[in-house]
Amino acid sequence: MAAFLLWLLLLVFCWPFALLALVLYPIVWLICLPLRLIGITVGAAFAFLGALLMLPARVLRGRPA
Repeated sequence: MAAFLLWLLLLVFCWPFALLALVLYPIVWLICLPLRLIGITVGAAFAFLGALLMLPARVLRGRPA
């Protein structure tokens, strides 16, 4: 809602920039989409490696002495 109000404010004060932002937003979103997917993949890979490295400690901690 706040983003919409800010866009309306921009439309009132500087309508060419508001229309340019309205046209360019989908293009920027499409350019950023592969980068977001790469970020999700790298985050998942690091979480998997962290879980894999912590597995021996979890197995040893779970055993009774």
